[in-house]
Amino acid sequence: MRHISIPPAPPSQPYYDCRYAVLREPIGFPRGAEILEDDEEAIHAWVEHENTIVAVGRAHLIPAESDGSAPDHAGPDATRCPSFGPLADPTNRPAIQIRQMGTRQEARRKGHAATVLQALEEASKSHFGAKVGLLQAREIAIPFYLSQGWTLIDTPYSIQGIGPHRSMMKEL
Repeated sequence: MRHISIPPAPPSQPYYDCRYAVLREPIGFPRGAEILEDDEEAIHAWVEHENTIVAVGRAHLIPAESDGSAPDHAGPDATRCPSFGPLADPTNRPAIQIRQMGTRQEARRKGHAATVLQALEEASKSHFGAKVGLLQAREIAIPFYLSQGWTLIDTPYSIQGIGPHRSMMKEL
């Protein structure tokens, strides 16, 4: 079952548990690295199956004065992710960034991530008035995002402690 929360509703602990288990724990990050300081300002979407959250994601409005660069996770050692070039064009605003997308291993390849992504895209258009979506995809996730209509917009880069990434964009 698909769920969505609109700001200022904060995510639940089971949502954060899934986010940590899928995105941070496998690469050795401490508990708490799954929480971002602007989570209460973001749209959150998740899929629940048999009383367990199996897929999560979030979207936040990129502030008008921001180039989109931001820390990758909470904590003092967070790598700063690069800016998004398309934000230099004012016609690409308002813009949102999709972050913290992940699906539990046992629930992959069942359409859950596509459900979360579609919910975030739709809610971002209606709640934030977003014209464009941007994201920084782990290399392994690029084929998924391409299949959902996203396009690559830069050269490869690495986020310390996490690995190779590419920035992507989609007109909403």
